[in-house]
Amino acid sequence: MTRPVLLLLAMIVGFEASDILFGYHLSYRVGYGAFTVLSVVIAVTFLWLWAQRATPLALGMVFSWSGAACLMGWWWLYSLLGAPEWMKDNPLLFIFLSVYLMGAVLHLEVIGRSFSLHRFATYAPVAGAVLVSLAVSLTR
Repeated sequence: MTRPVLLLLAMIVGFEASDILFGYHLSYRVGYGAFTVLSVVIAVTFLWLWAQRATPLALGMVFSWSGAACLMGWWWLYSLLGAPEWMKDNPLLFIFLSVYLMGAVLHLEVIGRSFSLHRFATYAPVAGAVLVSLAVSLTR
């Protein structure tokens, strides 16, 4: 656990130093770009693991990392293109969000199976998350 915490601290220091030295926008773009590229690499790796039937979580990881790559890639391009109006409130973003959320659902299904829960019981956290998000969103 020490190594991951130290690596996390190094990343935080690196991004904060980048912000000071090069400014927020370049730091943001480099961070989002790196995350997007790494997400694609990880998604492809999990797709290969799924094809090899290496782990039941692999398909959930494919969807999760693909969704992350799409969402981060969207905002990375949004920044690189100078915040074009057509990207600001574009409903195409919901497709990418759906891919990401599908990964969460698949993860919950695998977790539910490992606890021998009925399939619908695994959807309770999904419904709960939607209700919490809706309640918070309606109060703003």
